[in-house]
Amino acid sequence: MSLRVYNTMSGKKEEFQPLVPGKVGMYVCGVTVYDYCHIGHARANIVFDIIFRYLQFAGYETTYVRNYTDVDDKIINRANERGIDSKALAEEFITAFDEDMDSLGLVKPTYEPRATEYIDKIIEICQVLIDKGVAYASGGDVYYRVDKFDDYLKLSKRNMEEMQAGARIAPGEQKENPMDFALWKGAKPNEPSWESPWGPGRPGWHIECSAMSSSLLGDSFDIHGGGRDLIFPHHENEIAQSEAANDKPFAKYWIHNGFVNVNQEKMSKSLGNFFTIRDILKTYDAEVVRFFILTSHYRSPIDFSDQNLHEAQAGLSRFYEALLTADQAVEGAPESDVESTLGAELEAKFREAMDDDFNSALAIAHLFEGVRTMNRLCATKKFKKKADLVAQVRDLRATVLKLGDVLGIYNSDPAAWLEKVKLAGLAKLDITLEEIEAQIEARLQARADKDFAKSDEIRDALAERGIELLDSREGTSWKLK
Repeated sequence: MSLRVYNTMSGKKEEFQPLVPGKVGMYVCGVTVYDYCHIGHARANIVFDIIFRYLQFAGYETTYVRNYTDVDDKIINRANERGIDSKALAEEFITAFDEDMDSLGLVKPTYEPRATEYIDKIIEICQVLIDKGVAYASGGDVYYRVDKFDDYLKLSKRNMEEMQAGARIAPGEQKENPMDFALWKGAKPNEPSWESPWGPGRPGWHIECSAMSSSLLGDSFDIHGGGRDLIFPHHENEIAQSEAANDKPFAKYWIHNGFVNVNQEKMSKSLGNFFTIRDILKTYDAEVVRFFILTSHYRSPIDFSDQNLHEAQAGLSRFYEALLTADQAVEGAPESDVESTLGAELEAKFREAMDDDFNSALAIAHLFEGVRTMNRLCATKKFKKKADLVAQVRDLRATVLKLGDVLGIYNSDPAAWLEKVKLAGLAKLDITLEEIEAQIEARLQARADKDFAKSDEIRDALAERGIELLDSREGTSWKLK
């Protein structure tokens, strides 16, 4: 099956056919850098990181552009509140954003442009639109005439008459129509500004992305992405200004990720359920957050909660336990020329899932099937003496790691990761590592004394405190229940 993607513009899945065969240009709207990133930013950026990784894995030469909006009302207001330069504030939070994305295991986009680096291009587009009669200067501002673009609202499918009925012109704005939007904003006191044909000022939000995307990907490119909250007005306005300026289609495929709720409520600072990435990573490993996000389809809403993060951690632990079991099972087993087809079969299922609109949830389900098979094979009696089974486990293990890398997971040493999760989990329980080890020793002594009632009593008491004991030929270990 060839790659199919859900296109917000058409409202259906379409076969993916890039403008230039074998090459993909993808632009994703980045952050406005005035604060620390939250779980919603984590989801959006992980989603498009996976899309970027998979496009490359599928053989496409992919150019990925993700921008920084480094001049904006929010940045200016926050800088003024703190009594610092807006450029310094933007620099501070660009650094913080980079740190957060690195902590989540994202690969770097091909380009990470900043809006303030494209002022000349922004002014150029504004002038083209004015010359075409699609935009107009008014009181130092430049506005776009939405009624001059026949296809306005074609992405969001909104009703123009209904929107115009509720539209109002804000104080200080000199618009012809309440629906018109700013391309250029005249300078105000205590704001950064640049010289332009309409006087000193700064770009509006929407024009920034048109300038950066066209400069780095051309006037038409393959994929434009972002969160669903950007469909209107941001992406709608990008389409209007770009297509009016260039007389050609803007982006071929529009991809939008779903919303994040917190404990089944919309995330909001006023509700006290607003979590930054930094807050979350104090409690949960970054790979757990990534795994949690990937186990839902990118277009579906997801519910961020301790329970769901705990379940994601348990699911990821099962993978690492299987990888560790496989490592121990094949250790010392002789190499052989026996061939295995299990890895190729698993990869085919993985590709089929990802080719269906980047269905990472189904892809992970197939990987679960792979590790279950691996566990079953490792449990076979006299496993190391059966060359065909050893070959199959080695093949499956290598394939799981290869495909995990496409998703940005399973990159840690299994034993080290599991130990880290165990020790982190202890901090939430009323028990210490020393107590657990002492109880294991006491149980071993009880078993040596054939006092099996006491042995069971110790095991059950630990279970009540959240600790599960695991007996094997190598001895007794433990894990969190």
